[in-house]
Amino acid sequence: MTAVPRVVIAAPASGQGKTTIATGLIAALSARGLTVSPHKVGPDYIDPGYHGIAAGRPGRNLDPFLVGEERIVPMFLHGVRTPRQADVAVVEGVMGLFDGMAAQPEFASTAHVAKLLRAPVILVVDGSSQGASVAALVSGFRDFDEHVRLGGVILNRVASDRHEAMLTAALKDIGMPVLGVVRRRAEIATPSRHLGLVPVAERAAPALETVRTLSELITESVDLDAVLALANTAPPLPGPAWDPAEAIGSPLPGRPRIAVAGGEAFTFSYAETAELLTACGAEVVPLDPIHDPALPAGTSGLVIGGGFPEVHAQRLAGNAELRADVRRLAREGGAIAAECAGLLYLAKSLDGHPMCGLIPTEAEMHPRLTLGYRRAVAVTDSCLAEAGTTVHGHEFHRTVCTPAAGERPAWNRAGHGPEGFVDGAIHASYLHTHWAGNPAGVRRFVEACG
Repeated sequence: MTAVPRVVIAAPASGQGKTTIATGLIAALSARGLTVSPHKVGPDYIDPGYHGIAAGRPGRNLDPFLVGEERIVPMFLHGVRTPRQADVAVVEGVMGLFDGMAAQPEFASTAHVAKLLRAPVILVVDGSSQGASVAALVSGFRDFDEHVRLGGVILNRVASDRHEAMLTAALKDIGMPVLGVVRRRAEIATPSRHLGLVPVAERAAPALETVRTLSELITESVDLDAVLALANTAPPLPGPAWDPAEAIGSPLPGRPRIAVAGGEAFTFSYAETAELLTACGAEVVPLDPIHDPALPAGTSGLVIGGGFPEVHAQRLAGNAELRADVRRLAREGGAIAAECAGLLYLAKSLDGHPMCGLIPTEAEMHPRLTLGYRRAVAVTDSCLAEAGTTVHGHEFHRTVCTPAAGERPAWNRAGHGPEGFVDGAIHASYLHTHWAGNPAGVRRFVEACG
């Protein structure tokens, strides 16, 4: 059993300020000299980037649908211990506290993960436009599920001293501790666009300043001692921690060099991806498709995850040298795994800008958001999966590809049909997967790179 002080930051609904409070709390506790382990419920890639700046270590996701609920506690413990043992963990929730999958309303919700972690919950409540009604709202969330322990409230966007007094008095009447009161502050707004917050990699200096401001705001607005006291009420968790080497098995020989795309255009990646590739025997090297003129020497595999290539399409197109080198890698049989943004980069064009031209599709922005979890079955043997393999993933994009699937599709998604492209050692698809949920696919990919 492992004792890990921990709290889950939840809210009644999206837009209440969870990311602001969670990031500020991580930063404020870190400023006290504590080592904080940051986590995010769900498949979100962007919020963990801000958590990572605040904590000085990678933000990690906890998603029961993508990796299986049996891995949530082990992966949480791995995050707590890597790269060094943390003093406390802060877990930011997703959507409303009890909002999960449409077909299984609680599954993969913040409440689901809080129960798996046996962690107390702090509810962030947007106090604007309400007074004593806050007590009815909070009491409903407190009493909805007896297995979810609501340990306190942080009131956000409070307008004045009078407004604060009204809200805190109402919560005192129902016996709910108020752990903090955060006033409205225009300067802490983080810029957003079509898929949420702008990623840290695209605004490095402003992001650092935002996190510093949030640290100061939470330090002056929240009772950090009370938060830590609540975190220390969490009981010990059973081990062992998840281990990428154990998940993979023995490393493969040859130490293939695998480039993993990053930089401003490809910011979506789970920390466990590189850990699994390394455990499998690969040498992982970074690649910035906007700025790097060529693949790293000796590259035999390429992983291109998600991001915002549509925002940087002109700059990606302008790096013709790298696009030619990616085509050379494909001609020579190098394995390429491309998810969502990676699919767009391998397409013939993106919003009229030339891309790598390795798959026969053209991509363009679309007004409709495609979003949701997917169960998918591999249609074609590929560098990532044997035909018939079932995976769990999610889609999150405002682009469309025409056609949506090639002659050899990557996946058949339950209720959504075939999608993606397999061509030789290329696997390109809109489907995001978490490789910790399919370590056999990682091994298959590294073998293809060898």
